[in-house]
Amino acid sequence: MVLSLLAGCSTESKTQSNEGSSTPSGGKAKEPVTIRFLTHGMDSNYNWKDTIPAFEKKFPDIKIDLVQLSDKGDTAEANKKLDLAASSGETMDVLMLTDPASFAKRVALGIAAPMDDFIAKEGFKVSEEYKVDTLLNGKYYALPTKLTPWYVVLNKDHLDQAGLKVPTDWTWDEFRDYAKKLTKGEGPTKRYGAFFHGPTDGGFMEFMKLELGNQSDNMEFLRADGTSNLDSPLFKKTLELYLKMEKEDKSLTPYDERISQKLHYRPAFFNQTTSMVLMGSWFTSELGGTDQFPLNFNVAVAPYPKNAPGDPSGYAPYITDYMAIAASSKHKEEAYKFIRWYTTEGQIVQGKQIPSWSKVKPEEMGKIVEVILSKTKNPEKVDKASITNVMTGYKSGKSIPPVTYQAEINKAINEEFELLIFGKQDIDTMIKKSKDRVQKLIDTNKK
Repeated sequence: MVLSLLAGCSTESKTQSNEGSSTPSGGKAKEPVTIRFLTHGMDSNYNWKDTIPAFEKKFPDIKIDLVQLSDKGDTAEANKKLDLAASSGETMDVLMLTDPASFAKRVALGIAAPMDDFIAKEGFKVSEEYKVDTLLNGKYYALPTKLTPWYVVLNKDHLDQAGLKVPTDWTWDEFRDYAKKLTKGEGPTKRYGAFFHGPTDGGFMEFMKLELGNQSDNMEFLRADGTSNLDSPLFKKTLELYLKMEKEDKSLTPYDERISQKLHYRPAFFNQTTSMVLMGSWFTSELGGTDQFPLNFNVAVAPYPKNAPGDPSGYAPYITDYMAIAASSKHKEEAYKFIRWYTTEGQIVQGKQIPSWSKVKPEEMGKIVEVILSKTKNPEKVDKASITNVMTGYKSGKSIPPVTYQAEINKAINEEFELLIFGKQDIDTMIKKSKDRVQKLIDTNKK
């Protein structure tokens, strides 16, 4: 499967490779250009040890200097170090940014350069070549890598003990019911039915959009026309679901414990202190267990829940990594070649994530899932069919490009949510204050 996919893009890649290594007739071969690539990604999740040599073999005139900004894959730490590197004038050529807000913020700061000229020269449409359209302010500052729609990861042993089936199509009400039935015990040894990893310091804001997330349109805090979407009843329903699960059902790991103890979804799931984790499908590359988190139980995956039984299935939020050329780079052409390769056939070579590249057909998804899981410690404990069904059935809603002040919007909503979850204001007050703060940001940033 991998070879056939690579063969399918051989014509384009061969052209790129020849362009990169050609020399004037009779001239001396150029010295390889080294480009500096800054990323949050660890090798366990991104397989750099195989991916980068594969690129350098195909493009011998370009060498990659990999700079890992966090030794634990922490995106917040990586972003801070990236900004410090930019402000201190460090050499940077290729940047990996992990979410729309981080991407938009670095564009606004002038750290990323547009790549429209390179795209036009190559002659393709990003919206056709990739399943994620990264257009921002009318320009392309990045190309997408993985396609990681959100799904629900389940401890199948816990489901079996509770007499519950692996859902193939379900609602948020059913998700809540599962969480209640899976919750067990009290005190320090209590097992919670579900774990929400956000919001966290303005990040993982998907947890503030739970019931917005399974729509074909208007899935974000802002609408496509730039107006606030916080008056959507689905925003209020999300907050109500969060509060009911934590305060009434006590089936959700408490927010204050998660923040104060810096709890993380990986140990919560693999240590079996929770039965269900709602997370992006980048988690697939770890589901069979890793050196850090061994797997001692059976795992299955369910689709992102929908709001009502009659709603269409398959819609879910998604996350991608944004590969950008540093504005300060002196080797922008070489940086673009690496980005273009990495976001297409490089994703297949990496074998860790579902690619955003449109040339990967739905029927090939099962093989890709198998390859990804085969690199984990105990792939036999993972229900591969459940993952394949979820990934194959995924539908991408209309993409709304992030605004350059997205991080400020996220921070404002996160702060108001904390006052809500700590009992210092009610839902209606939180929504009003959030709407007021977001509207002020919209007005301030109008051109």
